Amino acid sequence: MAIAAALVVLLLAAPAVHAAQHDVSWSNSGNVDYNTWSSGQTFNVGDTVEFKYNSLLHSVAEVSQSDYNGCDASNAIQTYSDGDTSITLPAAGTRYFICPTAGHCSGGMKVAIKVAGGGSSGGGGGSPTTPATTTPSGSTTPSGSSTPNAGGSSSNKEPSPAGSYGGAAASVLYNLVFGSAAVVATMVALLG
Repeated sequence: MAIAAALVVLLLAAPAVHAAQHDVSWSNSGNVDYNTWSSGQTFNVGDTVEFKYNSLLHSVAEVSQSDYNGCDASNAIQTYSDGDTSITLPAAGTRYFICPTAGHCSGGMKVAIKVAGGGSSGGGGGSPTTPATTTPSGSTTPSGSSTPNAGGSSSNKEPSPAGSYGGAAASVLYNLVFGSAAVVATMVALLG
């Protein structure tokens, strides 16, 4: 019985894998290629895409592929206009988003998000999804990312070194240390 209790505590203390959040600075400043950005990202079921934009100038419309290709928001699946739109990706497939303001979509303010079939909390085979916030790049170079501000300029942030997971590593380490301590304390209490 003591071993079963220790196993339950160990399972509860196991580190969880979190969905990623992908931030999109939604702007028609002309220096952002949203599709180049999205093709460099991995979107999994359960991830969140957060569009941040000036709601007086822009909105976000989810549309079909044909409406995406034609920049037509008249048959939008859903339209958002709050300036800070968070959309969870509940299923695999491609989701299409455009800015319905006249001329913005045709000027490049549209993005296709390809959601992978494996969930971010799944347990099989692939590399785990780490808590992350990613932003669309202002250039087409694959290294680094930049987020344009309201004035259209961008600030660059160097990517983490290969194999570095930043906050995710700290979270896993935290869970392992305190989870192990909880298991040891439980075993001492039950056996001793």
